[in-house]
Amino acid sequence: MIGRLAVRSLTAHPIRSAVLAAGFGAGVGVMAILLGVAEVVLDQAASPALVGGGDVVIRMSGQVPARMVLSGTLQATALRDRVKVAAPWHTDELYLVRDDGTTVEVDARGGIPSLERALADNETSGIPAWSDSPEDEAWTNASPEDALRQLDRFHPIPDAPAWSNSWAEWLYFNGRAADARFYLTFLVGPRLPDGRRAAGVRLQLDRDGQVESFTASAALTDEEVMRAPELTIGANSVRLDGLRYQIELDLAGAAGRRVRGSLTIAGVPGRLIPPLEITGAKGWRTGYVVPVMSGSLDGEIAVGNTRAGASAERIAFDGGAGYHDHNWGFWQGVSWQWGQVQQGDLSFLYGRVFPPRDAADPERIPGFVGALGPDGPLGYATDVTIIEQNDERGEPKSITVRGRGPSLDLSLRFDVASTVTSQMTQGPLANGVNFLQMRGNYTVSGTAGAQKFDFTAPGAAETFRGGPVSDRSSDKP
Repeated sequence: MIGRLAVRSLTAHPIRSAVLAAGFGAGVGVMAILLGVAEVVLDQAASPALVGGGDVVIRMSGQVPARMVLSGTLQATALRDRVKVAAPWHTDELYLVRDDGTTVEVDARGGIPSLERALADNETSGIPAWSDSPEDEAWTNASPEDALRQLDRFHPIPDAPAWSNSWAEWLYFNGRAADARFYLTFLVGPRLPDGRRAAGVRLQLDRDGQVESFTASAALTDEEVMRAPELTIGANSVRLDGLRYQIELDLAGAAGRRVRGSLTIAGVPGRLIPPLEITGAKGWRTGYVVPVMSGSLDGEIAVGNTRAGASAERIAFDGGAGYHDHNWGFWQGVSWQWGQVQQGDLSFLYGRVFPPRDAADPERIPGFVGALGPDGPLGYATDVTIIEQNDERGEPKSITVRGRGPSLDLSLRFDVASTVTSQMTQGPLANGVNFLQMRGNYTVSGTAGAQKFDFTAPGAAETFRGGPVSDRSSDKP
């Protein structure tokens, strides 16, 4: 019935029906052409050949610190000679005012002349007067040293009254030599009543499974804090010279013991993890960056009694391996799982943060595993399980980490050899729980990128007991 009505409607007005059919056909044809053209335009817009050639086009928003990308991972040995930088550009609306007062809107685009010329841009190549401004030169000449200093800077305390008393930021270093390891923290906490910031240094020296701690404290002004990563706390300091962290120590231990010494950890372009930050309710935030995933370590420290005539034992770290990371954030109610291991020129890192529940849901914060080789990142994963097996005292005896992703399928087993337990009852990290710093051996197997791994090496790990992590320390991830 419906079909018969449609036929009669069309045959009753044949000319109108023919025109309508032709119009619909033309419309469908034009739409098909436009869709085809649009697909070609999108493909060409992403084509590296249109921005000077290359294997990959990297597009960055204005919020991305470009020099951290260009001077960090892209400076790895395998990539450094293959990177060509296309000038960042900005479009805006300008108006040309004629002599008679009328205006004409003009589309304008600005870029960096020297980079445009390097990519054979016809528009800039014929105008010698177009030269780089000082701001352009600062952007184009960013070095790995500049990038390292930028990503390792300290942050002003955010305006978040609900958490402000727990803000802390620290530089962490560890290193190992043939017969010793050290774990070193330069920490700056929240504001004191006089407006200065509480600060402290802690060194843990591990020899043959015996751990000895040394500390110092001071109060710093905001100006002194914001000079970081160049930081001075009492007679202890960190200085950044190029890619080398130069550390001077003078710390007190128990029973009149003291440690003095100088250490140097050298970073490598591309062997870093860029800044990661998690935010939550009421302005809560926490962040993490690894400026030196694996670097050469040199220097020595002397340990001894302060009494007159006492001799000092010297511990050499020349030719050792070092690591450096940097943490910041609000730490009230926060705990974490973390671990790191090095083997030759390979580095592996895992971690997971558990925020307070009134800031964010801990169940929705993923963990991560990352692998770096001598020429830069090998792979990473955020599909991660971290399982802690306890001993009869409720402390970890082993930790198993599994990470799976498109570029990584890795298993790390950490067997605990020694543990230092700190009760977190004072200061910005006070959580009312126990903080466990562990030393032991990792067994690493799996793949990252195109490489396979199967080795055992010494490493470190951290976790908590009495807080959120304890709920995840059984056989369940």
